[in-house]
Amino acid sequence: MEQFLAFEVTKTDNVYARGIVRKKPQALPNKHVAIKVDYSDINYKDALASAKNSGVIRDYPKIPGVDLAGEIIESRSENWQIGQKVLVTGYGLGVSANGGFSQYQQVPEEWLVALPENLTTKEAMIFGTAGFTAALAVTKLEKVIPKNGRVVVTGASGGVGSVAIALLHRLGYTNITAVSRKKADVAWLKDLGATEIVEPEEILPEPIKALNKQRIAAVIDSVGGDLLAGLISQVNYGGSVFL
Repeated sequence: MEQFLAFEVTKTDNVYARGIVRKKPQALPNKHVAIKVDYSDINYKDALASAKNSGVIRDYPKIPGVDLAGEIIESRSENWQIGQKVLVTGYGLGVSANGGFSQYQQVPEEWLVALPENLTTKEAMIFGTAGFTAALAVTKLEKVIPKNGRVVVTGASGGVGSVAIALLHRLGYTNITAVSRKKADVAWLKDLGATEIVEPEEILPEPIKALNKQRIAAVIDSVGGDLLAGLISQVNYGGSVFL
């Protein structure tokens, strides 16, 4: 493999830098594959990883990018072959290991997911880590929550929240509450499938107790804090919270 370009963050005792650098390929470890990266998307953690003193990256230099999709060009794995389309998300990619903001990347075989036949690598990264997270939550929720149960989605205007709402609507859920302060997104959230849009203060009980009136079948949360605490206190007996 020839030299390739990557976005790299570096830090020494007194100097912090980030930018496009030219990298030399390294020998591929056993049970690893080398991937020609087609796409990676930008997540909040990537922004933190690229900022000085954020605490996300602890050893430098590092290539951010918490997900990637592309094609295997070299393999030292019995389970993955050259030419296979794959995606990777999580497992410390872009944080404790070099990530997707690179033309090529090496990853362990157990991190790989075969690209679904009905997705391109670009589409996989349009959904990205946020979409994957939302899909995991909705898949579990569908097994335990009836279609008419009230599902509250926090951070509704963000990646996880918006994809979760769209998936729930597509699956036939009819009582989806989107929690968002963004007035400009109200029409968009309704188009995605939200049946009501509320601000956090509108859905929190006053005062917040350990147990409040049961009004919620399930919560998909990407916010945390006092909002999550207030919602948990309203979840039905036998309900679910997905974080």
